Amino acid sequence: MKSLVWIVCMLALVSLVGATVLAADSSQTPAPQGKVFELRIYKTFPGKLDDLHKRFREHTCKLFQKHGIELVGFWVPAEGEEAQNTLIYLVAFPSKEAQAKAWKAFREDPEWIKAKDESHKNGVIVEKVESKNLKAVDYSPIK
Repeated sequence: MKSLVWIVCMLALVSLVGATVLAADSSQTPAPQGKVFELRIYKTFPGKLDDLHKRFREHTCKLFQKHGIELVGFWVPAEGEEAQNTLIYLVAFPSKEAQAKAWKAFREDPEWIKAKDESHKNGVIVEKVESKNLKAVDYSPIK
């Protein structure tokens, strides 16, 4: 139930941010139909959230972009127990096929394998990953 609440809150935030971005740049053309958004929620083992942030800052984001994974945004809960162990982010792809191709290339990238292995020197970081594909509705300011 908490995850569902977070998903709804994050979608509201993404819509708000998207509306602000689009209002600031009215020349932006709408995204093609079929764009896939992927909401990902990472729960870390106790004391490992900073290690996850470091891995994203120093390696993961750059590698996502290298493989065509569009970065939409990253968040952490502002309060409560989950603020100590949760990273929530949204990425986008032109299509389901592009999503599958990008994740495969990312997972097989030697740079990623090395970064992941190095980040686990003091123990595994991530306990659980939730992933949900999202499709923008016709009235969404971000598509």
